[in-house]
Amino acid sequence: MKGRGDGGGTADTFRIAEGRLGDEPTVTVSAPDGQARATLALRGATLLSWQVARGAPGQLTDSTDRTELTDGYRDETELLSQDGVRAGLLAPFPNRVADGRYHHGGHDHDLLPGIVGDRLIYHGFAREAPFRIVEATAAADSARLLLRSTSIRPGRCPGYPFALDLDVEYTIGRRELGIAIRARNVGGTTAPYASGWHPYFTLSRPRPIDDLVLQIPADTLIRTDASLIPLPGKEALLPLDRCPDLDFRTPRRLGDAVIDTCFADLAPGPDGRTETVLSDPATGAELRVWQHGGYMHVFTGDTLARDRRASIALEPVETTTDAFNRPEHATALSLEPGRQREFRFGVTYLHAYLP
Repeated sequence: MKGRGDGGGTADTFRIAEGRLGDEPTVTVSAPDGQARATLALRGATLLSWQVARGAPGQLTDSTDRTELTDGYRDETELLSQDGVRAGLLAPFPNRVADGRYHHGGHDHDLLPGIVGDRLIYHGFAREAPFRIVEATAAADSARLLLRSTSIRPGRCPGYPFALDLDVEYTIGRRELGIAIRARNVGGTTAPYASGWHPYFTLSRPRPIDDLVLQIPADTLIRTDASLIPLPGKEALLPLDRCPDLDFRTPRRLGDAVIDTCFADLAPGPDGRTETVLSDPATGAELRVWQHGGYMHVFTGDTLARDRRASIALEPVETTTDAFNRPEHATALSLEPGRQREFRFGVTYLHAYLP
């Protein structure tokens, strides 16, 4: 495979190197001029770190001039614990499935068989699945990694008797990171399926996120009950005109807002993709989280076990929470045998180049 292996790439191209986080295999992509560096764990195809140069292009002098933009798992123990689902790729469902149960294809399914009491399940199986590198290419302006998992099969994932091949494609440039999740139904029956991403972003360390400014081009809020499950039918849809405290259509400071909420009816830009913008007025730094379609879920990290409110989760997702139990999502979820679906999203870093 072109570019794969330790030191993959040439002096004037991105470099691709395999490594380890404890016993967990990783792969690191580095720009030839040091302007960018990203490290992924093959477990879950999980982004562990994304660093980009703070200054203007060509001004980087050493690795200390890069800034860490994500708040990912720091060691093998955190990766295995999955606490906070840091940069987890979410499939075959994002967020929660109420009571761990759903009905599909004329059958009832239980994602937590035998569990009584706490039946919380969320964010699917892909985030812990083994992936392997099937293609890695390096060019002067970016690198591309294609990772694949064939672990979602009948009998392996309780309550999900369907067969999916998952491909995750990362494109890593000097200022942008793009991701495409593709699922192909390799089984004989129609499968319910949706995907998403659960990254945490940081622009203000060591300061908390309170002074950061957020803009979300969404017109509707998804209302939920105390368990964060959307209310039935149209009761779940609240125009943001009626919820000024969570209306971020105009950029506003986060302050002490506690958010674990899904935003809907996203307005795409001229290029067809929606951008949620996080900025730091103190530095001029800006992150633009983009996606093609779907919803944006925002979580301010108030319940994290480590570094509460040190970062914010801006999550592009194809569907709302508990979509497996919502008739209005049934058609969008259905992935027929032999068919493939793709969800594309990513993030761009911009900086005010100060003299």
